[in-house]
Amino acid sequence: MTSMPDDEAVREALRQVDDPEAGMNIVDLGLVYGVDVTADAVRVDMTMTTMACPMTDMITDQARSVIAAIVPEGTAVDVRLVWDPPWTPDKMTGIAKEHFGWTL
Repeated sequence: MTSMPDDEAVREALRQVDDPEAGMNIVDLGLVYGVDVTADAVRVDMTMTTMACPMTDMITDQARSVIAAIVPEGTAVDVRLVWDPPWTPDKMTGIAKEHFGWTL
């Protein structure tokens, strides 16, 4: 990769990362709170469905990996866990809610 991706391209890459307990990607689950792309770095603020999530390290490592694959070599990739606001099911996309049968 020779140029920086935009925020949407980063989110699209993050759709490759699944929460294995939920069986759904972290974007549609609403776990990705923010993406910030600058000239030399990508920062992602994300959360887990619970602070006790046993898959936290695996999910954040996979997030870093898929981002690193779409940015120029040497780009800083910072995936930060945030807990405020806490995750709730209303943060899920319609696709995720439908997947779980939570649509009206």
